[in-house]
Amino acid sequence: MSLRVDPAHAGHVALTTHALRRFGLDQVWWLVTPSNPLKSHGPAPLAERMARARAVMQHPRVRVSDIEVQLGTTYTAETIAALQDRFVHTRFVWLMGADNLAQFDQWKDWRQIMETTPIGIIARPDARLSPLSSRTARIYRGARVPAKQSRSLGHLSGPAWCYLNMPLMPISSTALRSGA
Repeated sequence: MSLRVDPAHAGHVALTTHALRRFGLDQVWWLVTPSNPLKSHGPAPLAERMARARAVMQHPRVRVSDIEVQLGTTYTAETIAALQDRFVHTRFVWLMGADNLAQFDQWKDWRQIMETTPIGIIARPDARLSPLSSRTARIYRGARVPAKQSRSLGHLSGPAWCYLNMPLMPISSTALRSGA
């Protein structure tokens, strides 16, 4: 369903195409968000990030969206709930990098997200094993779907999560923002 990007880059494209295939998704929506409550710095202007995301992601099954602006939501749990209300016949999977699993328990209403939405987690180069020992991973260890069953994730109800390792490009949004 979603991948938050700031700024979008080729690593996000690789992650997205991998997720489409491995999780058996019909579409992925890139949510270009107005802000990230867990980040101390503000993002680049929304219009700039939307343009960059559209420039790097050219795939017929990927939609670049500012729907959080349209919905007036700030937090992931609010966004997911609003999307589930709006698209009642759609099954959503939340996609995120493994670095987010490491601090997922800091997200607002994180348990609500885990309980209501299957989550596809893709290991990034800087976060392979440590996220698997995170508080969230420990609490929801019984809801983990084996990687070999990743295509079933979209057919499950929460709590369900699947962790995939994949070779990714050694590029990050942080490095791009800093000019590295």
